[in-house]
Amino acid sequence: MLRRAALLGFTITTGNPLSLLRFSPKIPTWPALNVSSSTAGFNIRFRSAMSASPNSTPVNVIAENEEQFRDFKLLNAVNDRYGGVVIEITEPMDSALFASLLRASIAQWRHQGKKGVWIKLPIQHANLVEAAVKEGFWYHHAEPNYLMLAYWIPESAPTLPANASHRVGIGAFVMNEKREVLVVQENTGRFRGTGVWKFPTGVVDEGEDLCTAAVREVKEETAIDTKFVEVLAFRQSHKSFFEKSDIFFMCLLEPLSFDIQKQESEIEAAKWMPFDEYSAQPFVKNNDLLKYIADICLAKKDRKYSGFAPVPSTSVFSNEKSYMYFNTHDLNGQ
Repeated sequence: MLRRAALLGFTITTGNPLSLLRFSPKIPTWPALNVSSSTAGFNIRFRSAMSASPNSTPVNVIAENEEQFRDFKLLNAVNDRYGGVVIEITEPMDSALFASLLRASIAQWRHQGKKGVWIKLPIQHANLVEAAVKEGFWYHHAEPNYLMLAYWIPESAPTLPANASHRVGIGAFVMNEKREVLVVQENTGRFRGTGVWKFPTGVVDEGEDLCTAAVREVKEETAIDTKFVEVLAFRQSHKSFFEKSDIFFMCLLEPLSFDIQKQESEIEAAKWMPFDEYSAQPFVKNNDLLKYIADICLAKKDRKYSGFAPVPSTSVFSNEKSYMYFNTHDLNGQ
């Protein structure tokens, strides 16, 4: 009679002399193994005789009573939209038990024809990382409070999407009625101590629209209130921060206030500067990118250039509000 089934490497203890039957979790497929899950536990049925060693007497092992398996459930997972599963660890777990449950779960998902497996591992359960890596999982991405690991079941090249590859930045062109532009000197980063006057810049936060980010960055650095008008141009570069690519949007904003109060933590100085004085800086004149930006900004102010205005729209994927940026001037025949 079957007394206990332990998933530590699929060790099954029986009441006969062949008390230990071990089945390697490294075998790619187990055609003789049926595993089915339920709310109470799972069944294991071996359709053919299995033995502990080549010299052992074959035995048939059948586990039918789910009541005996209440302590040996597979890992909880939800199906994703692409034929895979997602595991989110929420409770503390011994790493050896986790490894065993993971092997058993992968066996079932392989039997079901699943593809990618994702494990969202909160930082408080970091003790399980090594066990997952030893089972073949790799790091996909990390956030401050969790690590995401991935695994590919089929014997084919993985088609899981790569981690996010770009950072999004903004630059703000703000000009008043005197044709003065809002500029700052930074006290951190590559421009610290150089004396270079530059447009306010910053990074778009996760979940933030770039038009919102541009207004926020100007406010944070200079205390100037602005209204977003257009995206004037954008630039893509590679091998930037953390070896990732970078997309930078140059934005036109209209000033709504004019009294500057610089940000103490990052900004050395801030002021309104005549545009000609800004563009005459050697750093601007000798840099192709900055020369293009200066020319575009000036052409816009002289009404010889049309950029891309934000138009509210709805996301195809989430039905959340988003923005489409395009040349509304020419589209509307103005």
